[in-house]
Amino acid sequence: MATTVVGAAFLLLLLLPFSISQPISDSHRSAASDLFNKISPSLEDAYEALRVFEILAIEKKPPVTTDTCHTVLENLGSSSSPLKDLFYALKVSGILKCDVDGAVLKKIASRLKATVHDASTLLDIYYSVGSLVLIKDQDSNVDVLLTDADEIFRSIKALSQSDGRWRYSSNNPESSTYAAGLALEALAGVISLASSEIDQSKVSIVKNDIAKLFDRIEKYDDGAYYFDEKFVSGSEHQDSLSTTSSVVRGVTSFAAVTSGRINLPGDTILGLAKFFLGIGIPGDTKDFFNQVESLSFLESNRISIPLILSLPETVYSLTKKGQLKVKVNTVLGSAAPPLTVKLIRAFSTGAKDSAIIDSKELQYNQNGGFHFLDAFPKNVDVGTYVFVFEIVLHDSDSEKIYVAGGQIHVPIYVTGIIKVGSAEIAVLDSDLGNVETHKTLDLAGNDVVSLSANHLQKLRLSFELESPRGRLFKPHQAFLKLTHETKIEHIFLVGNTGKKFENVFDFLGLVEKLFYLSGRYEIELTVGDAVMENSFSRLLGHVELDLPEAPEKAARPPSPPVDPYSRYGPKAEINHIFRVPEKRPHQKLSLVFLGLILLPFIGFLVGLLRLGVNLKNFPGSTVPATFGFLFHLGLAAVLLLYVLFWLKLDLFTTLKTLGLLGAFTMFVGHRILSHLALTSSKLKSA
Repeated sequence: MATTVVGAAFLLLLLLPFSISQPISDSHRSAASDLFNKISPSLEDAYEALRVFEILAIEKKPPVTTDTCHTVLENLGSSSSPLKDLFYALKVSGILKCDVDGAVLKKIASRLKATVHDASTLLDIYYSVGSLVLIKDQDSNVDVLLTDADEIFRSIKALSQSDGRWRYSSNNPESSTYAAGLALEALAGVISLASSEIDQSKVSIVKNDIAKLFDRIEKYDDGAYYFDEKFVSGSEHQDSLSTTSSVVRGVTSFAAVTSGRINLPGDTILGLAKFFLGIGIPGDTKDFFNQVESLSFLESNRISIPLILSLPETVYSLTKKGQLKVKVNTVLGSAAPPLTVKLIRAFSTGAKDSAIIDSKELQYNQNGGFHFLDAFPKNVDVGTYVFVFEIVLHDSDSEKIYVAGGQIHVPIYVTGIIKVGSAEIAVLDSDLGNVETHKTLDLAGNDVVSLSANHLQKLRLSFELESPRGRLFKPHQAFLKLTHETKIEHIFLVGNTGKKFENVFDFLGLVEKLFYLSGRYEIELTVGDAVMENSFSRLLGHVELDLPEAPEKAARPPSPPVDPYSRYGPKAEINHIFRVPEKRPHQKLSLVFLGLILLPFIGFLVGLLRLGVNLKNFPGSTVPATFGFLFHLGLAAVLLLYVLFWLKLDLFTTLKTLGLLGAFTMFVGHRILSHLALTSSKLKSA
């Protein structure tokens, strides 16, 4: 009956403060194919899907049809298209290579130049300059150069703030980190479109603004850096992902078109990469696009290209002799330059001061593209450890291009099969401690024992746990459960004494805890740990306990646990005894009473006959005859309602129904009586 313990087995995995990022892999590509399985009519959404597939080099393309290019041509051909639509139409056209006429692009360029010269908001400048850059990349014959680039550069810079953030317009006093990314991207576009070189002093001022902006960056405990955005009135609120993505696009775009370097710490660039990779796989298309595009900018930026150290797995088995493997790639999973991975040290999480592994260089497998540790040293036993790695680049020129960070702490979990031995259970006399009953247990088997004891005796359980390295193993949880035949459970922790785990249960001292309940107790032992591959919960057998009668003031045992599924079972049959019916009058008396009730109705019929009632005046035309028939039907329904009230209906139901029937009868009666009155007046006049 040995079973694997589930629950606390991986509890320790959540407790360590270390995390390790994984570069973009096939999981992202598969998720992108599912997430962007349909392109919306919006050109912005279409571009995001196409761009993600382009960055991830997914062979299966999103469902793009000729309608997308048709929408692009419509937007580009219309003189009233908003700047944002023109911007994304050009972006989509750049990927799909839509057949755009050069004359259309020249017309658009002329409009954009005029717009960017007179623009008063940052967004208008951003979309106009960005569209001109796209036209420049798609058709070199179109003149997109800005002769007034210095003036446009100055108008954008006028919206900057002393803390590195930007305003959306001169009329909006609030500054935004997200807007800073847009402004930097627009400035990069102005530099690339300038007909003459921009004053380098202005460029230096912007670089200084970037340094101020990065003074506002925030940091997580795992070393990830990000930008947060506060609410800016008059504009859409941006979350941390979109804000950080905007800054990364702006800074990397600005660095790509300027000479010299932007002084940003390499650890900050690496922290930004950790932030985007730490998100995992977003479930929202916008978040997915921001993550992937930002990583593509970090992959090829001119400041520092981050290198990511990752492990295919962090759980290794001593029993299976697992091999520690380490990979170093760029954020998109591309190969890294020549380098060496060193294992600086390794220590147990329970003893951080004592290193179990000193500096060791990992071997490199050229075919697999990973660095590996051939075997764990003998002093590495099952447990949780922290391995500290360091990346050393071979080429000094690579150190100017790439950043790997300092020492990288990685949690490692070493597991193994724990040997369980010397297990025994015994019943002892309370006074002398003599063994009265002794049983050897095979915790790996299915044998169960049967014991009996009274309140003057003791129960002793002992066993040994040995790690694969032959050392005493202390599991995260070890407890014994006694379950009475009434389903009342008692759980006891099993302590260790030296090399053994042993518990002695003195039934005389436990009679109150056991509620003086004699009878059969099932004995179950549970031993489990996150690094123990053979954790188990084992029924050892049962013990028949003979306990004294409970005194009057003793605590009563709790009610047995109720099966939660019992509420869905059959309910107990309800037996109801109806009261004896009251005595009723004789049947003949009831018939006489019925006859007396019918006498007025018979008198009514006789009266009608005496008055000479006939159907000669009943209308002959269709519409009046219909109203006449409905009127009589309404009267009959009212009489029937009275009968039903007498038999079964209550007063409120009768009154509601009578209101509806009365209104109907009054309406059709008015129509038929009006017809008869009109007919009578015509006859008199004739």
